[in-house]
Amino acid sequence: MQTQEHRSAETARIGPVPESIESTQAKLVYVYLAATGSATIDELRETLALKKITLLSVLRSLIRVGIVEKDGSNYVVTA
Repeated sequence: MQTQEHRSAETARIGPVPESIESTQAKLVYVYLAATGSATIDELRETLALKKITLLSVLRSLIRVGIVEKDGSNYVVTA
C-alpha cells in the first residue's frame, strides 16, 4: 500500500477531461496522452490493451474535434 501511495504523489497532475469526450475508451486515451505527452499507436495499444482498430477510431474522433493531433508517428493532446 505504501508504495502505491508514494507513486500517486509523484504522478503528474493533468487537467480535467474535456466534456466533449464521452466514451470511456476516448477518455482513457486522452488521459494517457495528457500524462505522457505523446505516444505512438503501438505504445497506446501495448499500454492500454486496446485493439489497434479501436484506437484508430478513437484517435480519429479526438482529432476531428481538435483535442488530439498527429505529430509524425506520435499522437499528442493539443494545447
